[in-house]
Amino acid sequence: MLFAIDVGNTNITVGLFDGKTLIKQFRMITQTSRTSDEYGVFLRQWLAINSPEAKIESVVVSSVVPNIMHSLTSAIIKYFDVKPLIVAPGIKTGIRIAIQNPKELGADRLVDAVAAYEMYGGPAIVVDFGTATTHDLVLEDGTFAAGVTSPGIRLAANALWRGTAKLPEVEIKKVDTVLGTDTVSSMQAGIYYGYVGQTEYIINKMKKESGLDGIKVVATGGLGKLISEATDSIDIYDPELTLHGLRIIHDKQK
Repeated sequence: MLFAIDVGNTNITVGLFDGKTLIKQFRMITQTSRTSDEYGVFLRQWLAINSPEAKIESVVVSSVVPNIMHSLTSAIIKYFDVKPLIVAPGIKTGIRIAIQNPKELGADRLVDAVAAYEMYGGPAIVVDFGTATTHDLVLEDGTFAAGVTSPGIRLAANALWRGTAKLPEVEIKKVDTVLGTDTVSSMQAGIYYGYVGQTEYIINKMKKESGLDGIKVVATGGLGKLISEATDSIDIYDPELTLHGLRIIHDKQK
């Protein structure tokens, strides 16, 4: 079986695959202070509880947090006796990166692009609602052509209440009207509908400037479902997109 591990700025997401089937998945908070033993024991315990018969034969990792990679990699080798495949420049992905400096492209964005292209075809705009929100353009031939980066929903919301003296922390959720009648509802309306509007504008702008027809828009990420339900600009919401991208990249190395 395969462990697919995506290390993000906020969470580490782990998926257990049997062939192409995602059996189980879980998340833990990303912390740079964990030791290799802490990672190893946690992964072992989780596996023993959720799939005690599973034998991990391969591990693939993408990461945008370099500081934890030594501990995490050491844990995988020590506790599973497997050398992990790290998503990095030089591995086979099936995606040609056509931006000015390909090495600047985050592993998470590459993995999402691979998954969207292989599973849904191109051209496509891949939107990941993570710590940062990214909109990436993948052409019909699998070329990663361009991207847009903006603050994530939670990051922007945190800046709102932490940067002001009297505004409270509020739940990020869908509200029925943009016409807020108190402080909390006005903030929720601004965060929610502001982000829906940003998403629609960026997608429409990317479609117009690329001049491409038939672009699919594929979204993923924690709050992606919340936004995708409010707009017709997103065609597909796939919360497991990144994990499947890791699986696809792993399989391509064979």
